Amino acid sequence: MSNPTCATLSIGLCHSETLTVAARHTVPEVEPAWPGFADMPPVLATAMMIGFVEQTCIEGLRPFLSAEQRTVGTHVDVSHIAPTPVGMTVTATVELIGIEGKALLFKVQCRDEGGVIGEGTHRRAIIDLSRFTQRLQEKAAQAGN
Repeated sequence: MSNPTCATLSIGLCHSETLTVAARHTVPEVEPAWPGFADMPPVLATAMMIGFVEQTCIEGLRPFLSAEQRTVGTHVDVSHIAPTPVGMTVTATVELIGIEGKALLFKVQCRDEGGVIGEGTHRRAIIDLSRFTQRLQEKAAQAGN
């Protein structure tokens, strides 16, 4: 039996993932070429929290996509209101609250042992991987890559 398609997705789908914050997830480790980050506190970087939210959405959607489909992020509106040190566990919880064709809207929240550290919304779009890859190659060719 093949994987179900997007038509089986429904509002209310929820998924959670956990992450133990490691040094590689902290602000000073985001990008060594960005000197502004080097002397920042070693706490979970907002960029990493957003990436973790995306990962949680991807894993929650995986059972509902065909082998040819993936999802890509298209919009993020998420606060990051509390620091999380190395060693603490963060739980991201995502809930599908809107479906418009291939566009999906999630309510998202991240918590650590101290409470909510971030929340908001995240939009993703369902794509056909081969078409997306073809368009990407065409764009790269235009750039001379």
